[in-house]
Amino acid sequence: MGLSDVLARSASRHAHALVVEVPGSWRARMTAERNLFARGWRLADSPADADVLVVCGAPGPGLAEAIESVWHQMPGPRVRVDVHAGDEVGARLDEAHRGLLDTDHHRRDAQQRPTASELLAEQAEPEAESHGGHEGMDHGGHDGMDHGGHEGHDDMEMSPGGIPLAEGGEDRDGLEMDVLQVRFGPVLPHWPAGLVLRCSLQGDVIVEAQAELVDGAARQEDDVIGPARGIDNIASLLALTGWDDAAAEARRIRDTALEPGDGAAGSDLERLRRRVRRSWTLRWSLRGVRRLSDEGAHARGLPADAVGDTYDRLIGMLDRAVAGVAATAAGDTGRTNVADRTLSTDHLAPLVTGLDLATARLVLASLDVHELVAGQAEHEVSHG
Repeated sequence: MGLSDVLARSASRHAHALVVEVPGSWRARMTAERNLFARGWRLADSPADADVLVVCGAPGPGLAEAIESVWHQMPGPRVRVDVHAGDEVGARLDEAHRGLLDTDHHRRDAQQRPTASELLAEQAEPEAESHGGHEGMDHGGHDGMDHGGHEGHDDMEMSPGGIPLAEGGEDRDGLEMDVLQVRFGPVLPHWPAGLVLRCSLQGDVIVEAQAELVDGAARQEDDVIGPARGIDNIASLLALTGWDDAAAEARRIRDTALEPGDGAAGSDLERLRRRVRRSWTLRWSLRGVRRLSDEGAHARGLPADAVGDTYDRLIGMLDRAVAGVAATAAGDTGRTNVADRTLSTDHLAPLVTGLDLATARLVLASLDVHELVAGQAEHEVSHG
């Protein structure tokens, strides 16, 4: 056995997986997470940290393009598997494990994968085709048109690698400060499935934002969902705060809550709620973060339980989860209509404007969203 084989076996035992949820495929994503943790694998924080790409669901063209971009960013050795239903997760992860051990495949993959310059050339081709032969043509009325996400690219200074550089913009004190156009999502851990947030950044502060859903509306697997969906959102918020131990406990409780007739989730969830309430560090970190009044929540189309700051919303999420698990144990179905936790993309941009990127992710996670729907602006654009 050569050194490459030894390293491959070691990597396969401690693989890091980047799990992508197609909108509506939450159950498949949850099952994938549960199975990979059982194997001793870990969730990857970024493409650079990933050995395995697990795509849960059938992506549309927009998400498929984003996933392909993420795949190119993953270093080798790398393996991709696609999961279309929860009952096939085990077989697909077995397939990924065998793929990690296939050193010959990884050599071929390294030889065949495109270089950075080739990828940039591929991205530039559609733009060149759309603008080719237009010299001297009157483009009146097209100022500011979005050509594939590179707004204002004709005047934007470009680096030698084809990457857009920051432009100047007026800061709050009247001085000029660099403004960078950045896109977040749709492939991002602990992030609403299918969400793309286009941001203008001054430093690390979002000064302008636009939210949209890739490939349109989400396709939910079920009309109704149980308390496990809310517990999953709690796990995401705790993970974003950096409290990995509590996030792992929340995921374990989530998995328990999905097992019919298992009454352990209620007592475990109550213990987690007490643990969160006792944490002064967590309280100090989240207090005052994007506080919403009754009027502010109503104006943004948010449910009444969004009132307060991010800490208040976290405690509310725990309270609702405890009540949902108790209702299930008492014989109720414990299932909540998806419409009760649905949010339009129209209401997201004001919530993150003025925040730094890390804080914006905390705020979005605290909303306990089960489904996103396209806002009015997106609807008008898609229908002309």
